[in-house]
Amino acid sequence: GLSNLNTTPLAAATFNSPKAKEVFAAMGIFSSEECDARQEVMLENYNSVLGIEVQMMAEMVETGILPACAKDMAKYKDAPFLKGDREAVYTGIKTETDKLKDLFAKKPHELAEEATYLCDTIKPQMAAVRKLVDQAEGLLETGLYPFPTYEAMIYSHHS
Repeated sequence: GLSNLNTTPLAAATFNSPKAKEVFAAMGIFSSEECDARQEVMLENYNSVLGIEVQMMAEMVETGILPACAKDMAKYKDAPFLKGDREAVYTGIKTETDKLKDLFAKKPHELAEEATYLCDTIKPQMAAVRKLVDQAEGLLETGLYPFPTYEAMIYSHHS
């Protein structure tokens, strides 16, 4: 049967396998060297795009989400019993974003190792940050959320 290559690092590794190189060469599509070059370009692109996404996520959280969370929390200083889960969610965003930045700083620098690390370590950490930010979106007072909400993006064209 066909392999289930559900990640870019797995697909890129298979693209460059001896069997794939043999098939490409036999069909006159790519030489062995061209396969190597294409795999390198695939991995460089994957690593670059994910690196930009990590940096943008951290920047958006630190310059938009966390300040909005701080403003929202300040509204509950005289009535802390009304804040609900806000403190835990907002603190979690800060903690998980810091963890993301620390993990990203430790990424390997060899292309294939970096791609695997980004896929297996960084992407799940980004998902953890995203989950908390999604929760915060539902908790923040209308008008404080610094980016378009899902609701606004989905339904704004109807109004």
